[in-house]
Amino acid sequence: MTGFDAASAAVQAALDAGARYADARVMHRRYESMSARNGDVEELTQDESLGLGVRALVGSGWGFHAVPELSDAAARDAGRRAALIAAASARVPGPPVDLVPAEPVVASWSSACEVDPLGVALSDKGDLLVGATATMREHGADLAEGLYQVWDTTKWFVSSEGHRIDQRIRECGGGISATSIGDGETQRRSYPSYRGQYGTTGWELVTRLDLAAHAARVAEESRALLTAPECPAGETDLILGGEQLALQIHESVGHAIELDRILGWEAAFAGTSWLDLAQLGSLRYGSELMNVTIDPTIPGALGSFGFDDEGSPAVRRDAVREGRWVGVLAGRDSAAVAGLDYGGSVRADGWTRLPMVRMTNVGLEPGPHTLDEIIAATDDGVLMDINRSWSIDDKRLNFQFGCEIGWEVKRGRRGRMLRNPTYTGIGPLFWRSMDMLSAETVAWGTPNCGKGQPGQVGHTGHPAAPARFRNVRVGVRA
Repeated sequence: MTGFDAASAAVQAALDAGARYADARVMHRRYESMSARNGDVEELTQDESLGLGVRALVGSGWGFHAVPELSDAAARDAGRRAALIAAASARVPGPPVDLVPAEPVVASWSSACEVDPLGVALSDKGDLLVGATATMREHGADLAEGLYQVWDTTKWFVSSEGHRIDQRIRECGGGISATSIGDGETQRRSYPSYRGQYGTTGWELVTRLDLAAHAARVAEESRALLTAPECPAGETDLILGGEQLALQIHESVGHAIELDRILGWEAAFAGTSWLDLAQLGSLRYGSELMNVTIDPTIPGALGSFGFDDEGSPAVRRDAVREGRWVGVLAGRDSAAVAGLDYGGSVRADGWTRLPMVRMTNVGLEPGPHTLDEIIAATDDGVLMDINRSWSIDDKRLNFQFGCEIGWEVKRGRRGRMLRNPTYTGIGPLFWRSMDMLSAETVAWGTPNCGKGQPGQVGHTGHPAAPARFRNVRVGVRA
């Protein structure tokens, strides 16, 4: 059977078994990754999967079932089982489940790709990683590592409302890191970020990163950090590089505005949110420079798609406008409960998993400044970049982050390098202190966002640029 045939059979079987709504996704995914260490290829992974997942809604209960087979009998059995699970779930008292109305869509969509990542010779990919890691070793790194990853996913989606959508999404990226070991001290420097940079694009992204050109610098900085002075402790102005600010957005904005967390549906695995739905439209989240969008339409960003896994088309929305909280990441069922008229942010990491609310591209719109202007305007502060560690509470409110590298900023100039820089804060107070924001935006890709039980790994994007925050606590008090 074709993907559409199998999905249609599953949906019809769920309706025949009593479902009032059903949808099905057939997904075919190819995955490839390679890692190198100290000038040698360490591991090559190549994987392929194909299967069908079907959701059914009976009364107030959802049911889900998945099968690794696309025969008519298997598809129909999956639909029937999903409806039976939904009926069993509906017997547990709970509010009725409605869905935000949606127009049926018949469409095809594919991400832009100049160079097929899986078409590039393995020898060329291996030479890239081997060469970069060998260079880092030559320039003082005790441990030199490189990695790339590729995903090629095709989806066929059918719903009982008339949706019939196919999509092909190709994603890839990579990065390098150098670790240096000293007397009681270990330091790491990474490029372009602590896990690499990723996007919904072809191998041209990895080519543009030019990993080999940055290998020597990364290694030398990791070794220099061993003897750099410790980041001082106290309150000061903090300038964050774009990569670190992307993670700050991810953890203290992106997860906080997921509607399933706000409603209390997602509470077991670092779940819930400090946000109160009654304050949507009025809460002061940050300074007037804070304009955060939910935008899965950004070409090449890792959280981009044509349609989510409920068939909702990709649409740009405001999450925070001039510091005021105005939007959420939602699905059709959670939006209906909250009295909203939009979904569009539901995805699953494979055919075996139930779709859930996930971040798309959640990021800051550009500001009016440059990084050089921000530094020049700072009399006393610390510049930090590239994430090293993160910690945030279940409500996404109180946080502490560590970065790979810092620099002292004195009288408008970047000064000496600092090791082990950290900062801490409370989400809304921190964002309200942002008073300068650069226009030098990069759509950073995060391919390892964890959520749910059973756990799912989501791909998200975060446009971000360097910014300054006033009176932030940095360093570790003795």
